[in-house]
Amino acid sequence: MDRLDKTSLNAMPAPVQDFRGTDGSLLPVLKTLLFFTIMMITLPIGLYFTSKAYVFEASMGFSSNDSYFYAAIVAVVAVHLVLALFVYAAWNEGSRQSREGKQD
Repeated sequence: MDRLDKTSLNAMPAPVQDFRGTDGSLLPVLKTLLFFTIMMITLPIGLYFTSKAYVFEASMGFSSNDSYFYAAIVAVVAVHLVLALFVYAAWNEGSRQSREGKQD
């Protein structure tokens, strides 16, 4: 078997010491992920109960069973909007980091 010498040991990368990495690019990614995680939990649930009570039952006069159905549709649309915004933010963040990393 081949023996490892000092030059090959020095060429090995050092282990990651913190969450920031070498250029501090992981912290904004984690903030974005945390923001959209909170939005994914709170926005659809809040819109479900708000639209059920105030929009469909109080304003439009729907029955309780009908308002459940339509409020669920509002919540599903909210989930899809949050997911689309997350994909858009992640796509732009990746392209921004690649532009900043390029030095021509």
